[in-house]
Amino acid sequence: METIESTIAELVRVYETAVTTLKADIAAFVENGTLPPSDRRETRSWCYPELRITYNGVERGSFYSRSFGRLNDAGTYVTTITRPRLFADYLNEQLGLLHEDYEIAIEVSRSTQEIPFPYVLDGIGMGSVTPQELAAHFPTTELAMIGDEIADGIFMQPHEEPLPLALFDGLRTDFSLARLQHYTGTSVEHCQRFILFTNYHRYVDEFVDWAGKQIGTDGYTALSGAGGLYLDAPVDNARERLSDTAWRRHQMPAYHLIRPDKSGITLVNIGVGPSNAKTITDHLAVIRPEVWLMIGHCGGLREGQRIGDYVLAHAYLRDDHVLDHVLPPEIPLPAIAEVQQALASAAETVSGEGGANLKKRMRTGTIVTTDDRNWELRYTESAHRFSLSRAIGIDMESATISAQGYRFRVPYGTLLCVSDKPIHGELKLPGQANRFYEEAIASHLKIGLQACDLLRAEGERLHSRKLRAFNEPPFR
Repeated sequence: METIESTIAELVRVYETAVTTLKADIAAFVENGTLPPSDRRETRSWCYPELRITYNGVERGSFYSRSFGRLNDAGTYVTTITRPRLFADYLNEQLGLLHEDYEIAIEVSRSTQEIPFPYVLDGIGMGSVTPQELAAHFPTTELAMIGDEIADGIFMQPHEEPLPLALFDGLRTDFSLARLQHYTGTSVEHCQRFILFTNYHRYVDEFVDWAGKQIGTDGYTALSGAGGLYLDAPVDNARERLSDTAWRRHQMPAYHLIRPDKSGITLVNIGVGPSNAKTITDHLAVIRPEVWLMIGHCGGLREGQRIGDYVLAHAYLRDDHVLDHVLPPEIPLPAIAEVQQALASAAETVSGEGGANLKKRMRTGTIVTTDDRNWELRYTESAHRFSLSRAIGIDMESATISAQGYRFRVPYGTLLCVSDKPIHGELKLPGQANRFYEEAIASHLKIGLQACDLLRAEGERLHSRKLRAFNEPPFR
């Protein structure tokens, strides 16, 4: 291809032609039983576009400090692409870096990977036709073909070609884009690349009120949210526009303060538990976030902590277990220096305290993430292990989110707020909880938002080489 722009244009053409063809064939079958032409599979008419880069070993630039956009070996690198319009900025960045630093040939063609019909059904009335009838004549979702073998480093033997160009191919990406819309209740087009996770709905109220006032400032153009929330002009008390049914209809509602270049902020209320944390990060990973941060509550494990104190995680004791089969718990999760510094700096700015005074409010150390909500009932079994780890707080999501960030090369961090101290007799009782919420949530959320601003300014420096595996695909 002559230019990066023409490459992306060709990806769009091939993809949209395939989708248009598949939708038209499905519509004809639904409306009057017309079978698709017999040569559709032979001509690859329903297939994702394939992006292929050939590198002969000639370098043009200096790139050694960068954690992505690198070609370690001469050869051919391939991936399939879905929704190229949605990923145009990302593709332009990744291809631009490779073109700048290496002599490469870029090709776009039809792949052999077919687009499953469930991903193109929008706007097509199904009538009385069942999914099973469609599956008899059109490509369907073959789960055996969808996985994370590339991200987990088990995709091939070293130097076997073609090499993977990206962590996620078209099938894996489409699978997650569909799940994201289902779980969050929002359009994937609105997802931003700076992501905050929380485990309490009151953070949503604070975020939506704050975000409603930001529209029209600092590049923010709109606020989108579960239940049909959409604001494109600034308002006060935006929480009054929230849908009361979002929680009943969507498992993990999301709220997006949108910038056109997707550098805005997404807040997801993931609820409680490591399973939810794994589920949402499995799917958000395909949009290639710049960073995700856990901003939630935890139990304080130290006598000297107070309700409302902050806990900045430097390490994790992974008792969540949901990732043990792909990322064994003995694998360390390194702290990302840029994220840690941003969270600490934001805490200092928002609290107005620094040095020794800030240390009175914020402790750094190990967070325990458990899959047992009633871990206190096994206290005699757990206490020694927690003490050996020097843990300072316990929750049910943070280590899972950080492990997923490590696994999918997304910078991660955790700043929690102590909501109770169960092993020291300070339980979260209703009256005490309300006072804590009123005093702590607004400032805690501001720290997360300020950290996002600081991390946005880091640019590509945010993406640490600590997250780079031995056989790493070139695309971030």
